[in-house]
Amino acid sequence: MSQIRPLAICVFRRGDKILVAEGFDPAKQERFYRPLGGGIEFGETGAETVRRELREEIQAEVAEVRFLGALENIFTFNGQPGHEIVLVYDGRLADETLYTQSEIHGQEDEGLTFSVMWKSLDEFGPGAPLYPDGLAEMLQQNEDRP
Repeated sequence: MSQIRPLAICVFRRGDKILVAEGFDPAKQERFYRPLGGGIEFGETGAETVRRELREEIQAEVAEVRFLGALENIFTFNGQPGHEIVLVYDGRLADETLYTQSEIHGQEDEGLTFSVMWKSLDEFGPGAPLYPDGLAEMLQQNEDRP
């Protein structure tokens, strides 16, 4: 049975760049990018999810978290349909040295490793999409507000 998955992700900024994990969809042969975060566990708030996921994935503490909005993401990954409700947060990393690293290595629960890097919003596009859909527009709108 297919289910809608609740997620929380956090955007960390360094000037005009954001921190993203690099992923690859073998069915589409597509490299893509997504902010760090993950599935919300029962009884956990989105902000708590972000803090837990950052500790688990890159051993980093999150100093501040601010809710930006929510996105609905209907997609296909590796040939399988998916549906997510994504709570999007803006945050600040407690360890300031992470802002100076060009690449950070992360690890999923299953032991899979992945790369995390700083990329500017204009680097994303058809050949290197930023997921979830609508995130780039949300960030742009948020930046335009006073």
